[in-house]
Amino acid sequence: MKIKPLSDRVVIKSAPADEKVQGGLYIPDTAKEKPQKGEIMAAGPGKVSDDGKLIPMTVKVKDTVLYGKYSGTEVTIDNEEYLIIRESDILAIV
Repeated sequence: MKIKPLSDRVVIKSAPADEKVQGGLYIPDTAKEKPQKGEIMAAGPGKVSDDGKLIPMTVKVKDTVLYGKYSGTEVTIDNEEYLIIRESDILAIV
């Protein structure tokens, strides 16, 4: 990966949005919700505490995680969409 996040940030590749609902209807692109699940592609070293000690990350590369709907910053690298968020914005590891 060409990007290395700093501090307690991670780079996530979002899971693709569902194309159809349970009843079999297809959802147009304009009505799709942002996915809240993705795979961690890169992780920073961790957060530095106030006394200068490094607090290691709980998550690691290749973990599948759930995150808040409006968390992070969207970036495009090599025509791929990624999300950069802080570890504290991750809700769970799936």
